[in-house]
Amino acid sequence: MATNLGAYAGTVLRIDLTTSEVTEYPWTDDDRRMYLGGKVMAARILYDLLLPGTDALGPDNTIVIATGPLNGTGAPSTARFDVSALSPLTGALGTSNSGGSFGTYLKKAGVDALVITGRADAPMWLEVTEDGVLFHSAEAVWGKRTSEAQNALRDAVGRKCGTIVAGPAGENLVPYAALVSDERVAGRTGMGAVFGSKNLKGIAAHGERKAEPASKDAFRAHVKKWTASLKAHPVAGDRLPKYGTAGFLGKMDKIGILGTRNFKTGSFEGAEAICGETLAETRLVSQTGCLSCPIRCGRVVEIDGERVKGPELETLVLMGSNLGVSDLGRIIEWNRELDELGLDTMTTGVTLSLAMELAERGTWDAGVSFGKAEGLTELFSDIAYKRGVGADLAKGSRALARRFDALDIAMQAKGLEFAAYEPRNAVGHGLGYAVSNRGACHLNGGYGVAIEGLALHMNGRSQRGKHALVAMFQDLMEAISAAGGCLFTTLGVLPGPLVKGAEGPLGKVVNAVLGSASGVLRALRALPRAALGIPMPLVPHIRGVELATGMKLGFGGFWAIGERGYTLERLIGMRFGVTAADDTLPARMTAEPIDPGDLKSVVPLAPMKRRYYAHRGWDVDGRPTQALLKRLGIDRLPRVG
Repeated sequence: MATNLGAYAGTVLRIDLTTSEVTEYPWTDDDRRMYLGGKVMAARILYDLLLPGTDALGPDNTIVIATGPLNGTGAPSTARFDVSALSPLTGALGTSNSGGSFGTYLKKAGVDALVITGRADAPMWLEVTEDGVLFHSAEAVWGKRTSEAQNALRDAVGRKCGTIVAGPAGENLVPYAALVSDERVAGRTGMGAVFGSKNLKGIAAHGERKAEPASKDAFRAHVKKWTASLKAHPVAGDRLPKYGTAGFLGKMDKIGILGTRNFKTGSFEGAEAICGETLAETRLVSQTGCLSCPIRCGRVVEIDGERVKGPELETLVLMGSNLGVSDLGRIIEWNRELDELGLDTMTTGVTLSLAMELAERGTWDAGVSFGKAEGLTELFSDIAYKRGVGADLAKGSRALARRFDALDIAMQAKGLEFAAYEPRNAVGHGLGYAVSNRGACHLNGGYGVAIEGLALHMNGRSQRGKHALVAMFQDLMEAISAAGGCLFTTLGVLPGPLVKGAEGPLGKVVNAVLGSASGVLRALRALPRAALGIPMPLVPHIRGVELATGMKLGFGGFWAIGERGYTLERLIGMRFGVTAADDTLPARMTAEPIDPGDLKSVVPLAPMKRRYYAHRGWDVDGRPTQALLKRLGIDRLPRVG
């Protein structure tokens, strides 16, 4: 539906692959004000459309690919888009965020989001243009690896376009199959398998439409200032450009939060060999980044004379220290191979580490062991094609652990595998893993580790204030993602002087204030959001959205969008069986001390979870209360889309 707001394209398309019908999905400016875009928009649409009992790999599952209002505006680090559907890995809501150019080109085609239902009779790919959607046979590209498939789509379109494709793993319905746009990956929760289940190989989008801000001159000035602040920041402007996300690895090892050998411990003797500094000194060819991103955290490396994307932190840890492997060259090769097959490197790494520990215990021998790199490249192909032992590993860590009664050592929550961070030395981050709506996600979990060692230095084993801070970060990151922003820009929200002085006297003061913030945050959360119309210069995304769209949000309005999205995700999870019992961690995290000399060096989940529920306005069983739903404006029944 047409929009009177700036920056939006104004069209949401519903595509039925069964009938090849394309209609406009009803989405009003009131909806845009309530849900903004991206994953929050997707949560509202899926809340309306997903029925209990839906099969994640059946035709009734719905895929929502959504941009945010800042996509295509030139605002810094705003090329992100979201892919959401019912997850074949977790059985609940799946969301996956990606860079690449697809989101920007979707808006160039005059489309804010795609709502894809049904199943095609034969493999196909879609071409989204300013004049409509074209349906093409994918027989010639079915079976191709992700780079080859994208090249084939670009050649067929014959002009500049954005692409997103599934690889062989998605075609073979591996439940943690990823989608790839350019060299960026929507890796988590199995969205590639949902594409495969619908016989959808990929999508190309192109057009010449421009995202026009409501207040062009003011927006341009704001973008200039915002970009300068990111470039001046010690993390966003220095460490990330120099070393990429891998620049955090050494610090993680130092403070004991580096996932190592299936998270038995938080430090790795080979950390220096796979850290960002070593990558930069020995393998880096150049830096790269998503469209409109001044941070340029992407790494370009060389393999056999070919320049390819270098591994990011999560891959270096989960395919490195987590497997006991310190061979940087091997990890670089694995990263390329997994991307080409369309497999999530994170779930792959954690599933393999579980198999390695099962072998140590004498429970099951998959031919893998800690520290052994040989044979893994071939095994990845077996996983993608579900051959031999690969068919067992293709089910993910939770399914494997259930088979061998080993949930205590399966590093997952709600079926989604851990990110790179060991939570027993960062208990707020551990809480985030447990309560995150999509499973053990560091981002949907609120990225508590940012204040527990990576940027600030709160006591990682202290519970103090963590429940309130995690909830706040979850909501704000949800809103920033909905706007189309990269979540790395949230590190820029932490003032540079505080980050630089985090280990000194100033840091101690900041940590004391943060630890005492739960009362203030609880009081703010109880206020009507309209009462919090205050500007928030530390979060430049808010003013960016206001100037781009013409909305009047303030801190309260922006926060409400994030909280609304997070709450909707929780409601969808409940529809598919998620309860308080699922807000948990494996026993290794809650019962095995990481420090043998300190029996309390576990994640004290139960008391933190109780305080978290109460702080959010959820009941003791983790269900959002009617009072909360009414305050957020989502207490009505689902709409018919």
